[in-house]
Amino acid sequence: MHRWRYQAINVVVVVTLVIMALAVAGQATAVPAVYVFGDSILDVGNNNHLPGEGVPRSDHPYYGVDFPGGATGRWSNGYNLADLVAMAMGFKRSPPGYLSLTRRSSRLVGRGVNYASGGAGILDSTFAGMNIPLSKQVRNFGVTRAQMVTNLGATTANDLLSKSLFLIAIGTNDMAAFAATQQQQQQQQQSGDVAAFYRSLISNYSTTITELYGMGARKLGVLNVGQIGCAPLERAQSPTGACSAAGFDDAVRSLLVRLGSGDDHQQHQRLRGLAYSLGDLYGLMQATIADPGAAWLSNVDDACCGGGLSGCLPNSTL
Repeated sequence: MHRWRYQAINVVVVVTLVIMALAVAGQATAVPAVYVFGDSILDVGNNNHLPGEGVPRSDHPYYGVDFPGGATGRWSNGYNLADLVAMAMGFKRSPPGYLSLTRRSSRLVGRGVNYASGGAGILDSTFAGMNIPLSKQVRNFGVTRAQMVTNLGATTANDLLSKSLFLIAIGTNDMAAFAATQQQQQQQQQSGDVAAFYRSLISNYSTTITELYGMGARKLGVLNVGQIGCAPLERAQSPTGACSAAGFDDAVRSLLVRLGSGDDHQQHQRLRGLAYSLGDLYGLMQATIADPGAAWLSNVDDACCGGGLSGCLPNSTL
């Protein structure tokens, strides 16, 4: 990302996410730990540790050009959203990536762990073999929790987890893969196909939240899916494409309401004690595209690095 774009992210996104995170915490005080699940918006370098030449990695400039540690695997020129939310909670930056932890650094897990992976999806099939899918991220958290129970005892570990923030942002890659598959098969998106696809996503999302709840999570911060059809890459591939995801975001909101509160007919689905806040990335993008100047932007159509198709490389045009 170009420094200019990052300044806008600092001003617009950070304010939104600080409010979201503090709402989840229930008060303007630091939580004991942050546990992070999702895709490239939140990844702090887990992909760097995955085998295979096809794995997407941001371990080179221009990534990290404004970050104190350089190109660490963040898909940004500087701090990413996981860092900014963690900073709002009183931490220096995002907790370390799960795959970066060694036996010596594993003692840090009580302060949080980042399990996110660039390219990951809600579905295991999304870009399979090139990322850590959400289901695997949750299993990795299970390993962390078991280690915490061993080190701290079950009562202390459960108390810490119940007060911690669980940050989730995922779904964009599932939609991109779904759209690409239909395009390859030269199929028009039928409403029935999209509805079935959304149901599979929501079913897996529900399973994820329920599993995390069963392992002690009580405070969720969830980011919905932005206007992915308006991203530079999608614009370059399909300039007339629709800015999709609104239907999925509505379904995510309904899921959180159902799990967080339920009603007289759905008490069996309620997760008692679950608190959540839904960050509206879709609405933020919509507002920014409608009025770029308010976010100190002059261009919301083109990629800031690499032209949108070639990726961001040391020889890319900014």
